[in-house]
Amino acid sequence: METLKTGWDFFQNEVLGMQWLNRLIDTMLNACGLDTTGRIGGSIQFFLYDIVKIIVLLCVLILIISYIQSYFPPERTKKILGRFQGIWANILAALLGTVTPFCSCSSIPLFIGFTSAGLPIGVTFSFLISSPMVDLGSLVLLMSIFGWKVAVIYVVLGLVIAVAGGTLIEKLHLDNQVEEYIRNGRAIDVPQEELHVKDRIQYAWEQVITTAKKVIPYIVIGVGIGAVIHNWIPETFIVSVLGERNPFGVVLATIAGVPMYADIFGTIPIAEALLSKGALLGVVLSFMMGVTTLSLPSMIMLRKAVKPKLLGIFIAICTGGIVIVGYFFNIIQPMM
Repeated sequence: METLKTGWDFFQNEVLGMQWLNRLIDTMLNACGLDTTGRIGGSIQFFLYDIVKIIVLLCVLILIISYIQSYFPPERTKKILGRFQGIWANILAALLGTVTPFCSCSSIPLFIGFTSAGLPIGVTFSFLISSPMVDLGSLVLLMSIFGWKVAVIYVVLGLVIAVAGGTLIEKLHLDNQVEEYIRNGRAIDVPQEELHVKDRIQYAWEQVITTAKKVIPYIVIGVGIGAVIHNWIPETFIVSVLGERNPFGVVLATIAGVPMYADIFGTIPIAEALLSKGALLGVVLSFMMGVTTLSLPSMIMLRKAVKPKLLGIFIAICTGGIVIVGYFFNIIQPMM
């Protein structure tokens, strides 16, 4: 058992966490005369380490997930979801959301396609909530920073929010709140060409390049913000605003994430820096969920597909779920 634990710790710290890279950068910067215990040297070390680590994980994860995703093109996904009814359809939609694009702006076109194909609105919203919040990439990234327990609980709770939210929307009978051009749309059933392994690898590699070009600027911004938080903002300030002293930290963090547009890769360095400075775990995770699920650009795009009433209910469900998850993690943090 001890050997298994040692092996897992090595995998989490040295493979996923890439602590060897942090030590290497530390040695190189010290060799160049930079004091990594100081603000400037520490900021440079944080920036270089997180940039390389996140981009490497990004490329590897997208390659793997896109290969898996090649087995679930939109047409096939529609057919699979169409075979199920009730809560099982919501559960399956939420699970399929874990192997789809990495931000809500990328998920909305799929949501529109599924709704046009005649899938129940609750099922499509379970997919829309799950896709940006709990994709497989978030599981691995969270594991690299917070450990496997936090990552697994986060994903499970995210799926619960997706299933419960979709089910509630279905029970409220809000089909007439979807824009008419989508409700009256007719999806064309295009025969899917069977891909060979070489085709799937090519598709996955193209997804790596496309997503990396789109996401890397946000990673750079996120890591830059994280470096400033980590080395320049006093810990007492972070603790007073986002620590135990502020019972509304979760709510503030959720709201703060809304104006931002990024995916999990861009929020990870900020979350990492906030946690190291004394912010509560639930506060940090609420911020991440707010950014990935409720970003203002995503809501503007979604408004073009649904009417204000349904958009408001969607935002209320996601916000309520995120806040509950945040306070739950704050409660269990001492036991983690």
